[in-house]
Amino acid sequence: GVVHRLDANTTGLMVVAKSEHAYSVLKQAFRDREVGKRYHALVQGHPDPLRGTIDAPIDRHPAGDGRFAVVTGGRPSVTHYDTLEAFRGASLEEIILETGRTHQIRVHMAAVRHPCAGDRLYGADPVLAAHLRLTRQWLHAVRLGFAHPAGGRRVEFTSEYSPDLADALNILRAES
Repeated sequence: GVVHRLDANTTGLMVVAKSEHAYSVLKQAFRDREVGKRYHALVQGHPDPLRGTIDAPIDRHPAGDGRFAVVTGGRPSVTHYDTLEAFRGASLEEIILETGRTHQIRVHMAAVRHPCAGDRLYGADPVLAAHLRLTRQWLHAVRLGFAHPAGGRRVEFTSEYSPDLADALNILRAES
């Protein structure tokens, strides 16, 4: 079964278990935060500071329209980010999650006024999205590491960007 999920239109790595035992062990590893997850996100603008932590509770948006938001009394949520590359008008961020809330990266980056490029649900600039030929948020699960359920050996996997995300980066790099 599917051990964890990605937001719709987010690319990259997911864990799927081939047995009930593996599923149980891996689910527990996710609950215990023993799984190393790294994401890359192209965000609008340049976060200040270039490396930081967003510690803000998340819950359903008060509008009740399917979005989530930073909300007083929401579930504790912690996101660490580090700028990998800065372009004119956008930055490529490496993201490490301490928690795994629905839309967490998208909500936290939008809350600090740096939404993921192409993420119209959370306020991204449609002009930038069109310029980069994005039809979805620029968010990719790039690395995943955990103890293998059969034997406990540490395994780590990486994933290349999908063509549309790589194309958007190429556009920005060519302009820099």
